[in-house]
Amino acid sequence: MSRMNVPYFYEPSLVAITSTHILSEETSKHCIQVLRMKEGDRIDLTNGIGNVFEATITVAHKKNSTVQIQSQKFIERSQQKITLGISLLKNATRLEWLFEKAAEMGIHTIIPLICERTIHERLKMDRMQNILQSAMIQSQQTWLPTLSMPTDFTNFIKHQNAAQKLIAHCEPADKKNIKGILPSDDIILLIGPEGDFSPNEITNATEYDYEAIHLGPTRLRTETAGIFTLSVLKKF
Repeated sequence: MSRMNVPYFYEPSLVAITSTHILSEETSKHCIQVLRMKEGDRIDLTNGIGNVFEATITVAHKKNSTVQIQSQKFIERSQQKITLGISLLKNATRLEWLFEKAAEMGIHTIIPLICERTIHERLKMDRMQNILQSAMIQSQQTWLPTLSMPTDFTNFIKHQNAAQKLIAHCEPADKKNIKGILPSDDIILLIGPEGDFSPNEITNATEYDYEAIHLGPTRLRTETAGIFTLSVLKKF
């Protein structure tokens, strides 16, 4: 089996000093029942904090397989830290799509925001965490994005000290074109709800040194604006 085709899994309890490891029930089931793997087969594992492990299955069991760690390495996190503060959405499916794509792109932190015009149902944190984990694995990364609990917009903007603070909105104002932004290594990006940030929220953000930006001539959905802006600001 070539290394390209070796299955890749998330095992958060795995530590760098371990020589053997018992897989979680979820990973064991996927290996043994779904992929039909057996003793002697190879898998790759990450703990989501930079470590990646090459391992061999020594005990194949559908609930608690055991692996022998053959080698491991540590991958430094990207020097660029992008924090996305984005409004919760009424349509949870669209927000899930955003979380998945942002994780694939290597987002550092996601802060769900509750804004004046936010319309939403309760955020299912466990489901969102699972989406981030799956996206990390699918994109073969070793760092799991941080997901914070939903936060009030006004309180959030008061306590941030990133080197570069940006807010995208649709209100008429003096705004800088996103294409003219020179991204720093420490960015907070704010994206509002379906009805945009309120004028009061925009004013408050400006008072806390957030720079207003525009994303082009068309009005974008919240999740589209988030992904478009990340794609422009992301260094690689």
